[in-house]
Amino acid sequence: MVRANGAVSLRELARVVQTSEVTVRRDVRALEAEGLLDRRHGGAVLPGGFTRESGFPQKSHLATAEKTAIADLAAGLVEEGEAIVVGAGTTTQELARRLARVPGLTVVTNSLLVAQALAHANRVEVVMTGGTLRGSNYALVGSGAEQSLQGLRVSRAFLSGSGLTAERGLSTSNMLSASVDRALVQAAAEVVVLADHTKLGTDTMFQTVPTDVITRLVTDEPPTHDDRAATELQALADQGVQIAVAGGSAGPNSGNGVDSVPARQPRRDVPLPGQRRTHGGHGSGAGPQLRSAVLGEQSPGERAARVADLRRR
Repeated sequence: MVRANGAVSLRELARVVQTSEVTVRRDVRALEAEGLLDRRHGGAVLPGGFTRESGFPQKSHLATAEKTAIADLAAGLVEEGEAIVVGAGTTTQELARRLARVPGLTVVTNSLLVAQALAHANRVEVVMTGGTLRGSNYALVGSGAEQSLQGLRVSRAFLSGSGLTAERGLSTSNMLSASVDRALVQAAAEVVVLADHTKLGTDTMFQTVPTDVITRLVTDEPPTHDDRAATELQALADQGVQIAVAGGSAGPNSGNGVDSVPARQPRRDVPLPGQRRTHGGHGSGAGPQLRSAVLGEQSPGERAARVADLRRR
């Protein structure tokens, strides 16, 4: 499966082979020891270092249920009549599909996939950057893309990437993509990062958004055994990033293992440690609110109890 898709999640592997994630994780560890694949948080990829980047066909098969839940939750941030920028990526593509229902919206993007998802939304205006097409992720990059963003100002930027750590923030494996993402960030009053739990704690070559510039992270709930992802969320929260967790344990009506939150459903914010500064007058009070997981100064046991309490809510 890894050879065919480039990347695969542990959840998907466990479902296909009809066994537990614990068993799959043990086997993946053994395969990594033989040099046949590299482990990632919540999944596995073909062997490679910092410079390796999976193409769109490979990325589209990784953590699909989690990306759907994240997109559902993130769409609730966007209000009618807003102007936003949306970067390239499979998660932002999922977000764009939900934004097609928001009237009066203006979306600036360098992603052909995002533009395609909004192409038939007659109440959404799509503005594309210039630039050179990068075929691996269907994105426009280069000086043409960056120059077309000069002088632009919008309320929010929605970005994804290859990895996210509290130390370096959001990063990607490609220099051209990183440069355009930085230009997108410069155009926005707030920065919202969309990253599933497999990207938490992963660091790649080129920094795109430093942690202190990230306003909000929308992610899915890490598996209970994924201590590294939980630790990374704690560290991000300590630096003032507002954490919004989508989904939870699967309910009776959940066919994908994630309880998706309906788009544009207002949610209640719970303040996180360290008040986040607002940018350009667009604070956390603008638009529909998201319930955020509070990850304060807690021991691992206390943090696990807190996450369990949030699941029940």
